Amino acid sequence: MPTDPAPGRSRGPAPAGDPRTTVAVITRDRSDSLLRTLDALAAMPERPPVVLVDNSRDDSTHRAVAGHPAIARFLRPAGNTGALGRNLAVRHARTPYVAFSDDDSWWEPGSLARAADLLDRHPRLGLLAARTLVGDEAAEDPLNAVLAASPLPSEPGLPGRPVLGFLGCACVVRRDAFLNAGGYHPLLFFGGEETLLAYDLAAAGWGVAYEPTLLARHHPQDHGRTGRSFLVRRNHVLTVCLRRPWRIALRAGAELAWAAVAGRPGARRALRETAARFPAAVARRRTLPPRVEHAARLLDRDTAGRLRAGVAR
Repeated sequence: MPTDPAPGRSRGPAPAGDPRTTVAVITRDRSDSLLRTLDALAAMPERPPVVLVDNSRDDSTHRAVAGHPAIARFLRPAGNTGALGRNLAVRHARTPYVAFSDDDSWWEPGSLARAADLLDRHPRLGLLAARTLVGDEAAEDPLNAVLAASPLPSEPGLPGRPVLGFLGCACVVRRDAFLNAGGYHPLLFFGGEETLLAYDLAAAGWGVAYEPTLLARHHPQDHGRTGRSFLVRRNHVLTVCLRRPWRIALRAGAELAWAAVAGRPGARRALRETAARFPAAVARRRTLPPRVEHAARLLDRDTAGRLRAGVAR
């Protein structure tokens, strides 16, 4: 998959109110919601420069956003890069920290400055996961409660709640940590890709924490992009094949096969695509250090317990 950009275009945004953080935005054929995101980012007191990666099928997005004051760099890859567009944006960022937004999400004023302050004060902190508010009604994203209730023990010298997951459009990373960990994995492309990055950051010794004082807004625009459940199913199995013990990977594969036999939505396609990518996953397999594997198992048990409790209700 091509990830090298076509020639980028540098722009001149208003002088930054806080020079520490760039916002990386990936978009695909949604110029209306993208403009809302860019307007919200431009209105922040931090005035973060935006590196925009356009995965669109034509140049309509470029025409719609040309000259927008928030954009510091516009990148048009040769093809759709999916989540790997975030890797491309981070490589082009020139600040120590990078926040992520999608074309239907943005940050609450002041949140990026607070994130940068925390990253300044805690040099081992690699990623901060934000609290996400959804829609005009600012409803709590269900993931907030999951992250807040993480069973992982607190780590001395780090803020927030230790986690091994986050929402891709609601996190801030230390640029060097992200790049050293390899960024998002090319085998996954899109859909549930965050867990593997959290594993790799933790394996490299970086802290990954949920900090609810950081607020991201998300206005999902799902029309025209339905049917992605197979990607999440596929990438869950590939993630455990890449990093977890074989018995866990085999169990995940068996569960997917059973779901396919049972006719669960997206399961058959997920199984076919997992099988096609399995040799590459084996070739790139690298198991987690014992401390991270222990943390992953704590989270596995916690997830299983929540699922049992849900069934019991």
